Amino acid sequence: MRRLVLDRPALSTVALLLASVLLASAGQALAEGNAAKGKAAFAAKCALCHQVGEGAMPLIGPPLNGIVGQKAGAFPGFAYTPGFKENFADTTWSDKNIDPWIADPKALVPTSPMALAFAGIPEAGERADIIAYLKTIPK
Repeated sequence: MRRLVLDRPALSTVALLLASVLLASAGQALAEGNAAKGKAAFAAKCALCHQVGEGAMPLIGPPLNGIVGQKAGAFPGFAYTPGFKENFADTTWSDKNIDPWIADPKALVPTSPMALAFAGIPEAGERADIIAYLKTIPK
């Protein structure tokens, strides 16, 4: 049986590759979000304007029950702004389009009530947590 012998530069390369793989997988886990943390963040930052759960009603914004996978601007009777309707026409809410919307709504629809009243959530992990929580809420 032949033994594999690695010199110091080879060991450093292997260690660097292993560290890169571990960091990448840690970043992917963070991107998935934590629904429990998301529930608390939602209560602190979103619930003033949006309700969720049984009996949720429109406030400043529409209820967000079952929002992930739902067509944007679809809550019956809610008065969406023309800018919102134009920007999100034919959009189905997903992680990829909810994230930039809650990060900086003003960048997407400057005249929407959300853009005017809400500065956004700059921290990617917190946004991922909120999205993970929204995924747990049935329609």
